[in-house]
Amino acid sequence: MFRRTFWFTAGAAAGVWATTKVNRKLKQLTPESLAAQAANKAIETGHRLKDFALDVRAGMVQREAELGEALGLDAPAAEDRELPAPRRRAALDPTARPTTTHSIPTITYNRNEDH
Repeated sequence: MFRRTFWFTAGAAAGVWATTKVNRKLKQLTPESLAAQAANKAIETGHRLKDFALDVRAGMVQREAELGEALGLDAPAAEDRELPAPRRRAALDPTARPTTTHSIPTITYNRNEDH
């Protein structure tokens, strides 16, 4: 009698465990869950790339200072230099007028027309 009760309980526990495990895996494979996982991985990768870029920039500044000392240059540090003005600002400005007086015909090509 106790053997049957033990095996019945063990089987029921194994069934509950397997059902729970399968349900968790199915929830992980839903489109929403996969999209969330991909977004988290993309954010994590972005942070790693940002950290890498900051490390590279710091190394560049350090190496530039070393080379400046070795060559005896009195150039201002990279932090002191002013960045150039953005070039695309005029192109994005709706009030800006083109500087040329002639017009070049534009040819639009739609790739979807070939199919």
